Amino acid sequence: MIILKSSDELLAMRRAGLVVARAHELVREMVRPGVTTLQIDQAVEEFLRKENAIPAFKGYHGYPATICASVNEVVVHGIPSSDVVLEEGSIIGVDIGAFVDGFCGDSAWTYPVGEVSEEVKTLLKVGEEALYSGIAQAVVGNRLSDISYAVQQYAESFGFSVVRDFVGHGIGRKMHEDPPVPNFGPPGRGPRLKAGMTLAIEPMINAGGYEVEVLEDNWTAVTRDGSWSVHFEHTVAITDDGPQVLTSLQE
Repeated sequence: MIILKSSDELLAMRRAGLVVARAHELVREMVRPGVTTLQIDQAVEEFLRKENAIPAFKGYHGYPATICASVNEVVVHGIPSSDVVLEEGSIIGVDIGAFVDGFCGDSAWTYPVGEVSEEVKTLLKVGEEALYSGIAQAVVGNRLSDISYAVQQYAESFGFSVVRDFVGHGIGRKMHEDPPVPNFGPPGRGPRLKAGMTLAIEPMINAGGYEVEVLEDNWTAVTRDGSWSVHFEHTVAITDDGPQVLTSLQE
């Protein structure tokens, strides 16, 4: 069941989204060679709790950390560790979710570590732009798969692939609500988009093939061919005035 949010509920979700956005600003400042993913995780948890926010991921189905920290060929759900030290030229996808006053904000971003190659810069740029291509379709009257189609078409036009095994999702009082939001597929399918719907739109774009596999920890998902992957996500509200990004610093 898709839950439509009232204007007051959207304001509450915006408050949660703003905390997540500010947490990402902290991450952006921390990402540099020599930093461990565990250090980033600890800093984000400290920040969230100072903001009276509850980390959404920690304890979710047994997940042990506050953030997901996915380096290079890790697609999603990388577990922070003191053994994972960021290196110059790498990339790290950081996924952050937090509850504030009973509502969830969820956003992921992939950051370069120091100076990266031109190929990696292109992958990062296309991943981010694929996200915004999807968001642009999150308008009243469209179908859900119009978002999916826009993401896939944009990413594949640059020769990259879109992960099929993981998708975006509805979001609100729960981190994962209906409907699932794939990043691939034909347009014009699925539920009609209505004002008050809130979606976590999150393309995962691989430099190589789209196939992934999950490691023995049952969390860490990597590209099967070892190619690098980027992950970009915003929580978005569908309104009569167009899509509103709830996890942005900008109004």
